[in-house]
Amino acid sequence: MADTEQLNRAATDFIWNIVEIHSQLEEIHKSWAQMLGITEPQWLILMAVDELDKGRGVSGTAVANKLRIHPAFVTNQTKKLEKMELLTRVTSPDDARFLQMSLTQKARAEIRNLSIRRQALHSTMFGALDEESLQYLNRRLTSIAKNSRLASQKLSIGIL
Repeated sequence: MADTEQLNRAATDFIWNIVEIHSQLEEIHKSWAQMLGITEPQWLILMAVDELDKGRGVSGTAVANKLRIHPAFVTNQTKKLEKMELLTRVTSPDDARFLQMSLTQKARAEIRNLSIRRQALHSTMFGALDEESLQYLNRRLTSIAKNSRLASQKLSIGIL
């Protein structure tokens, strides 16, 4: 029984640590967004486009999936980012029903201007971890994220 209690305590502590990290990351993202004169969700969309774009642009659906948000919200916000000249949206050469988004040179320059501060932030956050430890942690978190999605699905259909 003591092992179960200890496991439950460790799981609860882990969850509260994730809540705290999430809260701090939201504040960090708000700060980056304010520096660019955009909202936090717009900042995250720019970061997702930057992460996902491999030179051919990225679909709104891919961005929505990465951020776990509704595609219609991505469409609405990317139109605003396009007007601000931070994103380009062009018809996909593979399927004219879809748009491919990419960062503009202006957005890339703005993000580059923040790079020293972002490196300092990463150093502060992850300074106690070497590359191998961080990779190990990321593998474990990826596994927990996958299992969390499964648990959420099971909960929603009444299995748990």
